[in-house]
Amino acid sequence: MNKAIVPFAILLAVSVLALFIPAVPTAIITEGINSGDVAWMLTASALVLLMTPGLAYFYGGMIDTKNIISTMLQSFIAMGVISVVWIFVGFSLAFGDDIGGFIGDPRTYFMFQNVLDAPLMGTIPLVLFAFFQLKFAIITPALITGTFAERIKFKSYLVFIVLFSLLIYAPLAHMTWHPEGFFFKLGVLDFAGGTVVHMSAGFAALAASIFLRNKNEQKTHIAPANIPFVLLGTGLLWFGWFGFNAGSALSAGPLAASAFATTNTASAAAGLCWVLFDAVRGKKPSALGFCIGAVVGLVAITPAAGFVTIPSSLFIGTVASLISSVVVHWKTKTSLEDTLDVFPCHGVGGAVGMIMTALLANTAVNGANTTGNGLFFGETALFTAHMIALVVVVAYSFIGSLIILKLTDLISTLKVSPEEYKVGQDYSQHGENLYPFDLSTAKDTI
Repeated sequence: MNKAIVPFAILLAVSVLALFIPAVPTAIITEGINSGDVAWMLTASALVLLMTPGLAYFYGGMIDTKNIISTMLQSFIAMGVISVVWIFVGFSLAFGDDIGGFIGDPRTYFMFQNVLDAPLMGTIPLVLFAFFQLKFAIITPALITGTFAERIKFKSYLVFIVLFSLLIYAPLAHMTWHPEGFFFKLGVLDFAGGTVVHMSAGFAALAASIFLRNKNEQKTHIAPANIPFVLLGTGLLWFGWFGFNAGSALSAGPLAASAFATTNTASAAAGLCWVLFDAVRGKKPSALGFCIGAVVGLVAITPAAGFVTIPSSLFIGTVASLISSVVVHWKTKTSLEDTLDVFPCHGVGGAVGMIMTALLANTAVNGANTTGNGLFFGETALFTAHMIALVVVVAYSFIGSLIILKLTDLISTLKVSPEEYKVGQDYSQHGENLYPFDLSTAKDTI
């Protein structure tokens, strides 16, 4: 039997189910809507979606030439898979009626029932908020692909991202951003996803690095396939990140402008710091170094963007860049198989951003949503809450991802065979290739 028949049947069943649950609104609420806020949030949602193709170019440019297509497709396919999962039950698990502070009731918005006629989210329709949040849910599992690029079967990857989205991402989003969520009630501040997106992806990447490593295999360094792809990807990520962070204000006002400014400043500082730190260590300033540093700065400012001042963002970007650079250097001396340094950049960068938020948050920036001043301004409650959350998020993301990886491996073998690895995933997994090579040899090999 064709193995593709099972996921095909599932998608077909979901589509048929949608016919019987049309989610027709009873009365669409228009009173209280601010058209300027709606226009900005539509734009911000589109910007955040653009980040996933940007990530595809960013990762695709750093990989071996025989794995470019497969690596980029892993980002693009998430746009399809997670979009369907989000409509089906993902949004309910993340933002549905609270169950114990840890997860949402899957019945609340099942198949997007009750979304179109729900009360407004501030001054925008709930459906717009739901699709803005969808873009975050899409890019999070896509971030993890950098750690197992070249080494994982495509069908197994699809199983993994569905399980990760439902069991790791959705609970963390609920705990952090739902008004009844555990972290939210604890007073944890995460403006745009330092914990929910970057730490969850980064520590899942660490789990994958450990789970997939082969201590007997010689680690080899492959030159990046296409540095201009990396530059293009960085530009798209930086551009889209303005929607990611400034859009998290959920309105077109001073807070969005402040988050916009802190986002750009942190990224600029981190990119420069990475290049200069390389120079101090005797390396030539590289395009790759600046791009990685800039992304680390974007990661670190994400949780803090709407809570800190612009000078503070300069400090956050610089410190995060230094720490991530050191961890990247340390990782090369270990047996960890993190192909594109997802853990040092997103896991460590997100953790640094979370700690910096606890140190530098200031109620003068966002008094309406800030639960207290940071430690540098004389208050300890926020710092304590963040340290508790840091431990919980690290443990939950890491251990949960290890379990999901094991479960996925039982359902569908994760690692490609040595023969598939040699030929490359572009051909072995998808029957495509970027550059011509001897296909007859490849067919004989796999």
